[in-house]
Amino acid sequence: MTPTQPTLEAIFTAEVTVGAAIEVGAGSVPGTRRRIVPILGGTVRGPRMVGEILTMGADWQLIEEEGAITRLVARYAMRASDGTIITIVNRAIRRAPAAIIERLAAGDAVDPAHYYFRGAPSFEAPPGPHRWLSESLFVCSGARAPRAVVIDVYRVA
Repeated sequence: MTPTQPTLEAIFTAEVTVGAAIEVGAGSVPGTRRRIVPILGGTVRGPRMVGEILTMGADWQLIEEEGAITRLVARYAMRASDGTIITIVNRAIRRAPAAIIERLAAGDAVDPAHYYFRGAPSFEAPPGPHRWLSESLFVCSGARAPRAVVIDVYRVA
């Protein structure tokens, strides 16, 4: 017997508005530094979900000294169009050559084809029409815009 091969189902695109990074200092792992990026709101639009990103939460980042790899854990919430509050934890990795990281840090628009930005969001939704979010696995692809992060979310079917 062979398991079914997973496929990806497009769920939504989130445009998450972010504030200025807060530098925290050295990370607990040698050669890293920590920073926190506040989440200021945003939008959610897609075939399976429409809503808004709430003005709460943050993206907690662990950055290797040379800056090539950033490990992110974003914790925030969205409100679906029917008013349901859904919490999100997205663990992601962004990797790029130093020159690209410098451009992203400067707020430049950089083609996402020039860096790797992938994650695995998980959702906590109450019983009701959005409960399916709590009962599936998801992956995402990200892109950094000057004042936002754009995230395409896919359900692993």
